[in-house]
Amino acid sequence: MPWDLDADRPIFIQILERIRVDIISGKYEAGEKLPSVRELAAQAAVNPNTMQRAFAELERTGLVYSKRTSGRFITEDREMIEQVRIEIAKEKIKLFLEGMRQLGYEKAQILPLIQQSMEGEEQ
Repeated sequence: MPWDLDADRPIFIQILERIRVDIISGKYEAGEKLPSVRELAAQAAVNPNTMQRAFAELERTGLVYSKRTSGRFITEDREMIEQVRIEIAKEKIKLFLEGMRQLGYEKAQILPLIQQSMEGEEQ
């Protein structure tokens, strides 16, 4: 099944973001081997060169590393994975708060609204 990629943003960035989320969410465990470039490119329905570009960026950041003849693996540095997780969470929170401010909410109004929503989910 192809990935849900948006034509309005660079594809390799969306792939990079998707793999990062898969790593921090635990879909791929620390030290686990990633599927091959060709395999993931087929899943995402993209050119292997595009997937390769995303992998190269993941390697540059240290989240993924290559073993010459064995493929690519997720870092075993769990602290790094947690740090990336926190960074992504902060980015999402920032975007959420910006959206709430655009709707006219002030800081003091946002938290009670979140708490109400969370209580509604528990029921």
